[in-house]
Amino acid sequence: MSSHPAPSHAAAIDANQPTAETTASPEALSGEKKRLFIRTYGCQMNVYDSGRMTDVLAPFGYAPTDQPEGADMVVINTCHIREKASEKVFSELGRLRVLKEERRADGKDMILAVAGCVAQAEGEFILQRAPFVDIVLGPQTYHKLPEMVARAERAAASKTGRKTGVGILDTDFPLEPKFDHLPEPVAHGSAAFLSVQEGCDKFCTFCVVPYTRGAEYSRPVDDVLKEARLLVGQGVRELTLLGQNVNAYHGTSADGRELGLGDLCRELATIDGLERIRYTTSHPRDLDDALISAHAELPQLMPFLHLPVQSGSDRILKAMNRGHTAADYIAKIERLRQANPDLALSSDFIVGFPGETDADFDATMALVQTVGFVQAYSFKYSPRPGTPAATMEQQVPENVKSARLSALQALLSAQQDAFNQSCIGRDLRVLLDRTGRHDGQMVGRSPFMQPVHVTAPAELFGQVVTLRIVGATATSLAGELV
Repeated sequence: MSSHPAPSHAAAIDANQPTAETTASPEALSGEKKRLFIRTYGCQMNVYDSGRMTDVLAPFGYAPTDQPEGADMVVINTCHIREKASEKVFSELGRLRVLKEERRADGKDMILAVAGCVAQAEGEFILQRAPFVDIVLGPQTYHKLPEMVARAERAAASKTGRKTGVGILDTDFPLEPKFDHLPEPVAHGSAAFLSVQEGCDKFCTFCVVPYTRGAEYSRPVDDVLKEARLLVGQGVRELTLLGQNVNAYHGTSADGRELGLGDLCRELATIDGLERIRYTTSHPRDLDDALISAHAELPQLMPFLHLPVQSGSDRILKAMNRGHTAADYIAKIERLRQANPDLALSSDFIVGFPGETDADFDATMALVQTVGFVQAYSFKYSPRPGTPAATMEQQVPENVKSARLSALQALLSAQQDAFNQSCIGRDLRVLLDRTGRHDGQMVGRSPFMQPVHVTAPAELFGQVVTLRIVGATATSLAGELV
C-alpha cells in the first residue's frame, strides 16, 4: 500500500483511565478558551485526523490557533512514509521544547503531544529520547485525547517546575472503532475529507502502513452517509473519501448488504448539494468492475484517479509484493479510459528499490510513456525499519537512485506540463475554495485537481463555477468566468 504523500505543512486546526477523567479543566468550565496548535505532516488521512482531534478537544476549551508560540497545547501529527521521518520529528520537538520552557518560566504550561504513524511505530523511544513530551498517541486512539489531556493538565498542576513531560503513551489498536466515539464533524470550507476506510492488508515489502494503521477496516455505510449529509448541510460541495486502501472499502448497509466503493459513491451521489466526489488512495488490485462503471455513470465522481503503481518492472513489483504486473495495471487503465475517456491519472513511483537494475528502471519509464500521467509523486527508495525490504540485499547506491529519480521526474513533469497546456481553451467546472494572493483573486481545483486562478466576485466563493482556461504553467491554470 502506498500512502499519498503531501508536503509537510502547519494545519491551523490547530488513556487508559476511567471515563471520569474526561472532565474538562477548570479553564474550560469557566469558559476561557485555550489555544491549540496542530502541525500536520503527510497524507490526507493525517489532515483529516488533525481536524477530528480539533473537534474532539473543542468541548474541553481548546480553540485552534495558527502558531505554536503561546499555545496551551501543541500536537505534532506525524507521517512515517518519508525518509528520516523520526529525525524530522525530533528536530521539530527540539524547537518546541524551547517554547515549552519559555511558557514554564512565565508560570504557564504547554501540553506537548506527538500523534500519527511515527508515534505508533516509535512511541516508547519518543518518550525516552524526548522526556519533555507529555502525550504520545497512535492514529487509532485520538478519540481518547480528552482523557489524556485531563490527566496531563492535572499532572502539570501538581508538578510545578517539572522538567519532564507527563509521559502518557497510548498506541493500542482498540477493539471498538474510534469513529464510534467522535463528535459530529465541523466543516471548514466547501471541500472536506471523509474517512471511510483505514488500514491495509496488502503488506507491500517497503511499507509501514499495515504496522502503524493496522488491518483494513471499513466504516458502515450509514455512518458514512450520515457524516456526508452533515458536512453537506454545513456548505460542503466536494467530498474526498479517504483510506489507506480506499477502494478496498466493503462497508455494511443497514439492510445487511455489503457495498464496495463504487456502490458507496452511488449512494453519496444521491445527496442533494453534493456536487463532487473524489477518493484516495487506491490499490490496483482492488479496482473492481463496480468502481470502473461508476466512473462512467456518475457525473459527481471526478475524472481524476490516483492509482499508485510504484514500478513498471514485473520483477520489482513481485519483490515489492504488489500482487499485480505492469500489464495488469495498464489493462485496468484501458478499461477506466473506456468508461470515461476524459479520465486523468496520478500515481506513485519508487526508484532504486533493492535489486532494481537499469532494465527494471527502463521498464518503469516505458510504463510512464504508455500510460501518461497528469500528476505523480516519485521518491528514492529508503528503508523503513521493520519492513522486509529494509533487510534485502542489493541495495541500490545513492547516486544511482538520484540519477534515476531525476530522469523519471523530468518525464513526469513534461507530461504534467503538456496536459496543463492541453487544457487551454477548455471550459472546466472549478470549485472556488481559497482566496488568491492578489485582490479579487480566488483559487479552486479543476476536475483534474489542478489549481486554477481567477478574478471573480466574492459571492462566488465556495461555489462550483464554469471557467474558460486561458493560461497554464507546469503546476497551475489561469481561468476567466464564462
